[in-house]
Amino acid sequence: MAIDMKIQELLVIGDSNLFIHQVRQEWATKNSKILPYLHHVQELRKKFTKAEFQHVPRIQNEFADALATLSFMIQHPDKNFIDPIPVKIHDLPAYYAHVEEEADGKPWFHDIKEYLAK
Repeated sequence: MAIDMKIQELLVIGDSNLFIHQVRQEWATKNSKILPYLHHVQELRKKFTKAEFQHVPRIQNEFADALATLSFMIQHPDKNFIDPIPVKIHDLPAYYAHVEEEADGKPWFHDIKEYLAK
């Protein structure tokens, strides 16, 4: 999606410490099953002027996911600035429903991407 939108700089936040270090080429890959995925990510990385990979512990991943969702929904007139969003952390757990694949076979973000394009 970022490539389709012609994004030049990308920050990838992942909860797999192992994979983030492998993509950064800080650790070697010994698992042959992950090699094709790693090579694919390295090829995609070349399509960006700048691509950074940061590790976020799994406990903080839900928060990062919520921020990423919000970033798609908010637009500022100058498109380079987003007003601060107050975020409250609740003591009770949050629940979510698993999203099944769309019946039309398109990825989950297709409708969002179409909306943003229009």
